Amino acid sequence: MGEVLKKEAYGLAVKDESGVISPFRFSRRETGENDVRLKVLFCGICHTDLSMAINEWGFTSYPLVPGHEIVGVVTEVGAKVTKFNAGDKVGVGYMVSSCGSCETCTDDQENYCPKMILTSGGKYYDDTITYGGYSDHMVCEEDYIIRIPENLPLDATAPLLCAGTTVYSPMKYHGLDKPGMHIGVVGLGGLGHVAVKFAKAMGTKVTVISTSDRKRDEALTRLGADLFLVSRDPEQMKDAMGTMDGIIDTVSAPHPVLPILDLLKYKGKLIMVGAPDKPLELPVLPLIFGKKMVVGSMVGGIKETQEMMDLAGKHNITADIELISADYVNTAMKRLEKADVRYRFVIDVANTLKPESKI
Repeated sequence: MGEVLKKEAYGLAVKDESGVISPFRFSRRETGENDVRLKVLFCGICHTDLSMAINEWGFTSYPLVPGHEIVGVVTEVGAKVTKFNAGDKVGVGYMVSSCGSCETCTDDQENYCPKMILTSGGKYYDDTITYGGYSDHMVCEEDYIIRIPENLPLDATAPLLCAGTTVYSPMKYHGLDKPGMHIGVVGLGGLGHVAVKFAKAMGTKVTVISTSDRKRDEALTRLGADLFLVSRDPEQMKDAMGTMDGIIDTVSAPHPVLPILDLLKYKGKLIMVGAPDKPLELPVLPLIFGKKMVVGSMVGGIKETQEMMDLAGKHNITADIELISADYVNTAMKRLEKADVRYRFVIDVANTLKPESKI
């Protein structure tokens, strides 16, 4: 590529494996002919941000500007952009580019493209590191921008760009979005509470599965789940055996899989969207005798993500958030590590992140 013109930006970055976040000045490329530039208004904090910050997965490049649950307003569009205009409310999720020609890309599953470029901590075509949404503005290719419905509040919509599409995609792909189906949701956290909302909007029967009774009222009364199971109660689990068409497992900590598999009907699917840091023990006999499946799934492709966002607009689905200022981010990360959030932190970027910010 030739020389890339750049524009100054500021944000929050992690400089090393300590995970400590501090102010950071850097450059964004100028708006290209296929690019959209947006002012970042809000950015959600995903557990992936924490994992990347401390190099939990071993491939973090520093400095890292986290953030892939980004919402804002378009300030400039390139000459060949046709889908967006200045003033539009838009979002950027987990990826900012892909090859566009491989099997997964042509199947609208860019998220599985071997050359997919992460919004934060990826390597762009000019060999620069991509910087995420903990920043004042973003530049992104038009084809990776999501339109936000006018009726949705932008702060509580931000987490849908990751959490929302992560649970919507497997429900849609595996045919679990049909009215009358029975869906289980393991874990009632950032992913789980959004899974309940989307599953109910699809007209399914929803059972929340948790290790304790603590979130029963939350699940049934406020989120609208139909049933609640305590996975450590043998009688409750026995009574629910063979009743569910599919289960979305959102838990990121090691946990037993056998009791969950027993809840599935014949040909039922257990879909793993949480990412435990240690291998899970997978019993094979229940799979064989029940023709059951265990599959994995990550965020959805761009088409799926826009479908998810449109459904959210139709049913007024948003995440339950705790809105924080930029100077609270390090504390939020510590709380997130302890699962001390209900259910997603969102940074008020536009109002609290300034060039002179001190963290």
